[in-house]
Amino acid sequence: MSRSLIFGGARSGKSAYAEQLALRLSAEGSKQVIYLATAAAADSEMQQRIVHHQSRRPADWQTIEQTTALGAAIQEYSQPGTVLLIDCLTVWLSNLLFSENVEFPEVGQITPPALFAEQRSEMLNALEQAKGDVILVSNEVGMGIVPMGAISRWFVDEAGRLNQAVAASCDKVVWVAAGLPLFLKGAPC
Repeated sequence: MSRSLIFGGARSGKSAYAEQLALRLSAEGSKQVIYLATAAAADSEMQQRIVHHQSRRPADWQTIEQTTALGAAIQEYSQPGTVLLIDCLTVWLSNLLFSENVEFPEVGQITPPALFAEQRSEMLNALEQAKGDVILVSNEVGMGIVPMGAISRWFVDEAGRLNQAVAASCDKVVWVAAGLPLFLKGAPC
């Protein structure tokens, strides 16, 4: 059983790398791949992104759409004989942040919905207890300039904290840039 975090910038090749890893892990042990998709097709641009990701997946992969209750989904679907591919943690984080119809201030303190802390804790606990292989995909959003708006700064900070917490739970951490993997933790996968 392995836990792997694959992260990088937008269009870095991280999802494609994670999918190749899932194929390898499933072939090695005749394991079923379950793809936990966190994105919701809220607009045409996101619909196009989802279709692009779907077109790369083998037909025998099971896809489960879960936009907020990721911990419960990990508990349910991570079993011996499975490879759970979760794409993507930062989309999930955004789903949690905007789960309630709340206007956030441009300046000042951000108070996230109660769902945020609850679901983050549940996901990290479920990851620790996962019974099968788990591959998590996430964006690195903290390498640019500090955003001007309070909600953007909060998101960058929380995405960084989430990536750190997940990396601490994983035995493999891979940074992907320009489609090339850099192994930060664990043996090359």
